[in-house]
Amino acid sequence: MKAFAKFAVLIGLLGGAAGSLATEATESGGEAAQADKPNIIFILTDDQRWDAVGYAGNDIIQTPNIDALAEQGTRFSNAFVTTSICAASRASIMTGLYERKHGFTFNEPPLAKEFVNNSYPKLLKDAGYRIGFVGKFGMQFEGDLDRTLFDFYKRPGEETEAGRYYELNLETHRHEHTTARIGDLSAQFVRESAKSGQPFNLSVSFHAPHADDHDPNQFVYPRDLAFLYEDVTIPEPPLADDRYFDAQPEWVRNSISKDRWYWRFDTPQKYQEMVKGYYRMISGLDREVGKIVRELEKAGVADNTIIMFMGDNGYFLGERQLAGKWLLYENSIRVPFFVYDPRRKGMEVDKMVLNIDVAPTILELAGIDIPELMQGESVRPLMDGKLSGWRTEFLGEHLMNTDWIPKTEGVRTEQYKYLRYPQHPGYQELYDLKADPLEANNLANLAEHRETVAMFSALTDQLIAQAAN
Repeated sequence: MKAFAKFAVLIGLLGGAAGSLATEATESGGEAAQADKPNIIFILTDDQRWDAVGYAGNDIIQTPNIDALAEQGTRFSNAFVTTSICAASRASIMTGLYERKHGFTFNEPPLAKEFVNNSYPKLLKDAGYRIGFVGKFGMQFEGDLDRTLFDFYKRPGEETEAGRYYELNLETHRHEHTTARIGDLSAQFVRESAKSGQPFNLSVSFHAPHADDHDPNQFVYPRDLAFLYEDVTIPEPPLADDRYFDAQPEWVRNSISKDRWYWRFDTPQKYQEMVKGYYRMISGLDREVGKIVRELEKAGVADNTIIMFMGDNGYFLGERQLAGKWLLYENSIRVPFFVYDPRRKGMEVDKMVLNIDVAPTILELAGIDIPELMQGESVRPLMDGKLSGWRTEFLGEHLMNTDWIPKTEGVRTEQYKYLRYPQHPGYQELYDLKADPLEANNLANLAEHRETVAMFSALTDQLIAQAAN
């Protein structure tokens, strides 16, 4: 039996049921009670790059449940994070603010109460929503406000940076994968909320496919998915030659990005094992997405529930002989993002959308005013086909204070990528993304691009000033 067929049997693919997601209702109570306001589920994955999903054109990875939702939803083919690290990105997602504004990342004070009070969960709760959070929180709120903000608050697997992927369930007395626990708890929240009569908002935050740095296997996938991709050969990553690594500045070559490449990708055999493990973790969380969808159908609220899906940052899978994220290359900042709304037809939008757009989008879809403080934009106009007047550039930044990851800042436009390292003034990179989508040829030192580099340097300064205010 082929791997895909075995996978279909294993998880019970949505198949035809996916096509009727917006119309099925097996119980009448929840649907009628919540008709006034839509329920909104926001699903966040950890370290899932934009092309590590089937609907983006990856013909190896198996993500049928995610693909089904994406095909029926608004798929944003150019989605990015403004900061490529989980702590800062998650704070940006909840608040609609740049890292430079909210100030939260690793090794920094908790997210200030002012910003928590203007986050989408708080504003939805004030508007009468039942609020849930399940999974990896990845932040700290001033005064531990997270413990009072959420009506349902479950965080399995947070003992390590990536989460302990197998833990003992005290109810079943079995060791269960954290991904499955997150799916089960999310389904529980849906069941309880459908009976409550309140509209609900659930933030589902998977640890997967984040590596566990303390485990020799790194990517700790559900054991029952070990058969997946057994007979597949993963193509070698682009820019894997030594010359692309050697072209990096010294502070990148000596960063933890290279250290983790040795842990995961430094031999062909290890590369095959690790990427397959990474894909298996994503297939595992896809299974839980299917579980959540089926629970919505069973509870009779599927046709009034919007589902949003995003990765918290991109990820290097050996490109440039790097691992991790943090930098401003496309591998690091580009993520999957779609909004499934049963009231709209599926479509693809190629405009640049950002993680800071999530909070204002959720609020507008719920009919709640967007605070002036938020720096992102609601993507609802794009979902309605109104494509003119949208952004054509954005600021990328990574401001964490550490010796093992360099700070970065720069601008991405529809054609160009400009980046610099503020701890190393004078060094710059410029890429023509249309001619060089892999960002292999740095144009910054060429005389004919001197004016372009100066323009983007000034634009970066301007966007930094705007983001800080």
